[in-house]
Amino acid sequence: MKKVIVGLSGGVDSSVAAAILGEQGYEVIGLTLWLMKGKGQCCSEGMVDAALLCEQLGIPHHIVDSREIFEKYIINYLVSGYQAGITPLPCSQCNKSVKFGPMLRYAQEEHNTDLIATGHYARIQYDDHTQRYQLLRAVDRNKDQSYFLYDLSQEILSSVVFPLGNQSKDQTRQMATQYHLKTADKPDSQDLCLIEAHGSMSTFLNKYITPKQGEIVNLEGYILGKHEGIHHYTIGQRKGLGIAAAEPLYVVSLDHTFNRVVVGTRNQAGQDSCIVSQINWVSLAEPTQPLSSSVQIRYRSSPVTVKIIPLEEGRVKLTFAEPEFGITPGQAAVFYDGEVLLGGGIIEK
Repeated sequence: MKKVIVGLSGGVDSSVAAAILGEQGYEVIGLTLWLMKGKGQCCSEGMVDAALLCEQLGIPHHIVDSREIFEKYIINYLVSGYQAGITPLPCSQCNKSVKFGPMLRYAQEEHNTDLIATGHYARIQYDDHTQRYQLLRAVDRNKDQSYFLYDLSQEILSSVVFPLGNQSKDQTRQMATQYHLKTADKPDSQDLCLIEAHGSMSTFLNKYITPKQGEIVNLEGYILGKHEGIHHYTIGQRKGLGIAAAEPLYVVSLDHTFNRVVVGTRNQAGQDSCIVSQINWVSLAEPTQPLSSSVQIRYRSSPVTVKIIPLEEGRVKLTFAEPEFGITPGQAAVFYDGEVLLGGGIIEK
């Protein structure tokens, strides 16, 4: 019987993933990572729900204290990014450095298995031609989470199972009811775990970053208002600027050097190119020639056509057919060919 370590958050998705694998004949072992200090919904309540689920399924449940690694790779990463005037994307960093990598090491060292699983909505297939594991979008495009998984290595992709990748969220809910799981009626998490724990990203950041008042200016340099810290703003933001203007204004850039928030019209917030670095090529080897693909620059943004131009040091330049709104340094640009995720990286500038 093949042994699999299933990451359990205490939510319905990971619960159904564990139940499916058990029904398929795997020896299932539940694992919950304790990520945050203090009371956080995803940790305190989640660990209890995960333990109750494992008791219901008759499988062992283990908890690994990952608070130090979470603070190092996520909290420090977020704080330093916002201090530098960028908008970091914590979820892909968390998946790579806090969840999947440590989960696989735990499975190998503690349970002598190379197989792990989670409740993510994505799919994996091996391509004989490229001899690479490919990451594919989930069948349920509304729940597809491949964007957050672009940074997973070939080693991890060869070891992970996504039992929910071929089904819809509605089917997952139905299966949870059929299995009579304790988590069947549990609502989905709507925010980052840090937001759930602290109430808002602003509240979290204010614990670590001392607010520093500065100016809100337009592209011509005229002062339109004041702000209490550039870490409270992100590119493309419209609401909460606290300034009056004849037409809607959006955050165009964050000037860390002069502590200014720069705003402009929606047209002025569009860019026709950007530089992407820290790229992980997933479903193909690193290209040496320009290629066309589609790209998502945010999780909920629609894919748009782009030309990828290789640069030195593994970076690429993306050129868009039309100016793209809200390109944000620190966020991920993820490349697709249809449903196949080619790779992705961090928007540098």
